[in-house]
Amino acid sequence: MKSTTHRLHSLSVADIPDLMALSDSVGWDYDEAEIRTILSIGKVFGHKDDGDRVVSSAAIIAYEDRLATVGMVIVHESCRGRGYGRDLMQACLAAVPGDTTIMLIATADGEPLYKSLGFATVERIHKFVRPGGKLAAPPLPPTATYQIVPMSEADFASVALLDQQALGSRREHFLQARMRQAATCLVAKTESGTIVGYGFAIQGPVNLIAGPIVALDADMAIQLLGKLTENHPGQVRIDVPDGQPAFLAFLEQNGFQKASHPPVMVANADRLPPRAGTYFAIGAQIYG
Repeated sequence: MKSTTHRLHSLSVADIPDLMALSDSVGWDYDEAEIRTILSIGKVFGHKDDGDRVVSSAAIIAYEDRLATVGMVIVHESCRGRGYGRDLMQACLAAVPGDTTIMLIATADGEPLYKSLGFATVERIHKFVRPGGKLAAPPLPPTATYQIVPMSEADFASVALLDQQALGSRREHFLQARMRQAATCLVAKTESGTIVGYGFAIQGPVNLIAGPIVALDADMAIQLLGKLTENHPGQVRIDVPDGQPAFLAFLEQNGFQKASHPPVMVANADRLPPRAGTYFAIGAQIYG
């Protein structure tokens, strides 16, 4: 690549092949379906070289209640040291109103840049991978007042409300897009039909991604995870927020291996929006 300064662009679906190649260059596994979802609900920026090839990327997704999340921040190794990461982040920050709380899950390489832009660590994410083999969730207790069943369109409003309480912000556009992408969507439903939990599983090129998972307690989260993964013999990934020790203990006792423990950082605020304590697994690093 030439040692010239490349221009920053707003990217589109036409750039998906380049974005997939860029992701692969750093060992990440963004596939076409994932990037289409990101483009459908957010904005993606990137530098292009003289051959119109994408050499950097960053995405920002604005949710409905003054909360946004940043992810897919990548600079090709041949273009590092030119300030492209800062350019990308400044474009993302400028894409949302100034009173928006912006969150991201940082890599070790990106953390110094984010700190310099005013981001501060507020919690951490526990990233786990289960190499293979079916997960055996405990049987549903006889005293349980709910069943785990496939999600229907009629359940969406209740799922969106549970998700809002768990995350601290409405994100119906994300949920609708993620449902279309998901391999499995389940809800925990009482006999009266009340939705009290939900979980999605998305098949990526390497991992079955379990999340989001929202539940009243760790036992319900375990039931949802078991049902989401029960027919999957391959690798499973799940990213768990701080504050769920019983759920984390179950993962560690059932073949999940901790891959990393990255910081959750925010700007324009000193904390995440208030949460209900029911968030057991995030959708993916980019979605917060």
